[in-house]
Amino acid sequence: MASPMRSLLTDPARYLQSFRLFLTNSTEHQCMREFMERQLPAEIASIGNGKSTINILSVGGGAGEIDLLILSKVQARYPGVTINNDVIEPSADQISKYKERVAETSSLENVKFTWHEETAYEYESRMNAEKKSKKWDFIHMIQMLYYVEDIPATIRYFHSLLEAQAKLLIILVSGTSGWETLWKKFGSSFPLNDLCSYVSSADIRTILDSAGLKYQLHELPSYMDITSCFIEGNKDGELLLDFLTETCQFSKTAPPELKRQRDLQTGPRWRCKSQAIEDGRDSAVVTTVPER
Repeated sequence: MASPMRSLLTDPARYLQSFRLFLTNSTEHQCMREFMERQLPAEIASIGNGKSTINILSVGGGAGEIDLLILSKVQARYPGVTINNDVIEPSADQISKYKERVAETSSLENVKFTWHEETAYEYESRMNAEKKSKKWDFIHMIQMLYYVEDIPATIRYFHSLLEAQAKLLIILVSGTSGWETLWKKFGSSFPLNDLCSYVSSADIRTILDSAGLKYQLHELPSYMDITSCFIEGNKDGELLLDFLTETCQFSKTAPPELKRQRDLQTGPRWRCKSQAIEDGRDSAVVTTVPER
């Protein structure tokens, strides 16, 4: 008998709802902002040297919150320089919110935005069909490699689009986080298919090492309040559990033996003032083109 469990990505509206709740309950964006403030300036210090225009490609730009922070750092390093910022994002809803955020943000006069409502694979296929291979000074792929079918090929393709002195920034779950524990232990029980796969910084390091590419690894500590996951019937808890397991309606469709493991599914956690806090740290991997 086929399992009633299905990927959370089969319900885009519920996915976005659970993702936004995740951001509310976690320090995910806070830890990324700290990285952008402290480490990113050094990483982008040479990407625009001697250039009148800087080309940036955001792969999976979402609603643009982190993208605009990145742009502010590039502007600070290269004041007055024209920036072409292209965004690959398959969700029309996310693109709409991104455009609203741009409209509400000052100091973007020198930035030209172009949105592509498509997946990374669709973008690659379109560029190949049109025989285009535009080069970029900075490419970032933030929390999106879980949603591509061939991760090594995707990294190889976008890395091939880097200009000299350019950088590719990848941010995703750390290979030492609670997420890693969760997915290594229970991943085979979740309804993963070609819509989603689990990957961590440990896998990315293996891919880059195999390709002979140099990189820098930064650990970004973050935490998520998962208290509601342990309250039976709590709607927020059910949404967070969906996001953690990438399963639509996990609490209603998971087999009893899997739900009995519920207290283990969130990996390492600590009890503090009646709250359950999951260790959900991320990693930032920055790679460059080899010197020519």
